Amino acid sequence: MTIRLYDTSARQIRDFIPLTAGCVSIYLCGATVQAAPHIGHIRSGLNFDMMRRWFEYRGYDVTFIRNVTDIDDKIIAKSAEQGRPWWSIGYDNERAFNDGYAALGCLPPSYEPRATGHVTEMVEMMRGLIERGHAYESEGNVYFDVKSYPGYLELSRQELDNIRQPESTGETGKRDARDFAMWKTAKPGEPSWETPWGRGRPGWHLECSAMAHKYLGEAFDIHGGGLDLIFPHHENEIAQAKAFGDEFARYWVHNAWVTMSGEKMSKSLGNSVLVSEMVKQWRPIVLRYYLGTPHYRSMIEYSEEALREAESAFARIEGFYQRVIEKAGGAVEPAAEVPPAFAEAMDDDLGVPQALAIVHTTVRQGNSALAADDKDAAIARLSEVRAMLGVLGLDPLDPHWAGEADRGEDLHGAVDTLVRLVLEQRESARARKDWATADAIRDQLQQSGLVIEDSPSGPRWTLGPR
Repeated sequence: MTIRLYDTSARQIRDFIPLTAGCVSIYLCGATVQAAPHIGHIRSGLNFDMMRRWFEYRGYDVTFIRNVTDIDDKIIAKSAEQGRPWWSIGYDNERAFNDGYAALGCLPPSYEPRATGHVTEMVEMMRGLIERGHAYESEGNVYFDVKSYPGYLELSRQELDNIRQPESTGETGKRDARDFAMWKTAKPGEPSWETPWGRGRPGWHLECSAMAHKYLGEAFDIHGGGLDLIFPHHENEIAQAKAFGDEFARYWVHNAWVTMSGEKMSKSLGNSVLVSEMVKQWRPIVLRYYLGTPHYRSMIEYSEEALREAESAFARIEGFYQRVIEKAGGAVEPAAEVPPAFAEAMDDDLGVPQALAIVHTTVRQGNSALAADDKDAAIARLSEVRAMLGVLGLDPLDPHWAGEADRGEDLHGAVDTLVRLVLEQRESARARKDWATADAIRDQLQQSGLVIEDSPSGPRWTLGPR
C-alpha cells in the first residue's frame, strides 16, 4: 500500500514516505479570525479532514495541527472600525470557525495553537535568525533578508527581481523592499508584546514557522493550505524555518478555491457566502458532500444549481439506506474494509471523485439487488457503502449526524402524518380504479417536492431535489 500525493514543491505526484514509520504529521494554515467564515474558508478544513481520515484508515497515527492567526493588520483594523477590543473580535470569529468546522463534520485537530500564545517561540526564532545573518532590526521592526537565503522562491518558482511583498502598515526601515516583516513595532493604542527589540507584534509569516517548530519539531511530513498562500505566506515560512536550521515540511499540499462568477470567494470582494447562513438553508451533511467531494485541487464554482445537484445525489444514497434497512429489519454495520477500487482511488492523490463513483456504482448494485429481492446482496452493498462514506465523513448513520436527524425528527413526523393522509386518499382512489384521481394526487405531491415510490409494503415518500 502506497499513498501518492501531488507535492506543490516538486510539481508532481510523489509516493508518500512518512518521516517516522506509522506516523504522519500535518500542519495546516488555519483561520485568520477577522471575520466569520465563508464556505471557501471551510473547504480547506474539509479537504484536509478527509486527508487525515484517509491516513488514519490506512493505519497511521496522525498529528494534525491547525493554527489560529488571532492578531494581524485586518483584526486591528476591524477593532478600530467597530470600537471593540481586538481579542473580542478574534475570539468571536474563532468560535464561528470552529462551529463551521464542527457543523460540517470535521474532526478536531490534535492541537489548535493561537499565534498570541507563542510570542516566546517567535522571539527565539528571530534571535536565531539575526545571529545567523538572515534577519535584522530596524526602527523597532525585525525583517527577514531575502537575499541571505539562496533557496528563496523555490516553492512558487518566481524570480526575485520580479516579486513584491504585499503592502502592509508600519513597515519602515527596510534594507530592501522585498524583505518581509517578522516583527512590527508597536503603534499607539495597538496590542503589543515586549521583545529585545522593543514592544511590537508578530508578522503573519513568523507565526506559522514558530508554531510548526513548536508542535512538530525541526521536520514534519505535510504542510497544507490554500493555493493563495503559496506566495508570500508559504514561501516566507520556508525561508524563515530553513534559515533557522529546520528541515521544515517535506511535502506541500494546496487546495483550490471556491469561486463565484470566476472570482475567488472573498469577503473583500463582496462575493462570500457565510457558513452560518448556508447551514440554515442546506443540511450540513449535504454541504460537506458539495464542498468535500470534488478533487481538492479542482476549483468549485459556487451556484445554487450545483448545490441542488449535490442534494439530489446524496438523497439517492439516503434512499438506498432507507430501503435496505427496511428490508433488513434493522441496522446494517459498515464493512471492515472499503472495496479495493475505492482504496485505489483514495491512494492516488486523494481521488475523492473517483472514489465517490465507486460509492454510486455500489448503490446502483444494491438497488438492483433490492429489485431482484436479493436481501443478502443488498445488505452487503449497504455495508460497503457505509464503510466508504464513513472514511469520507459522510455516513448518514454516523453519530455525528444524529443531531441533524434529531433536529428534523419532529418536523418530519408532522409532515409524515399529513402526507400519509393524502396517500391514503390516493390508495382509496386506486382501490376503486379511479386512476385519474390517484395520478392527480401523486402529481400534486411531486409538485410539492416529494417523491412517491410504490413498494410491496405500501407507498413510501421522500424529499426530492429542490
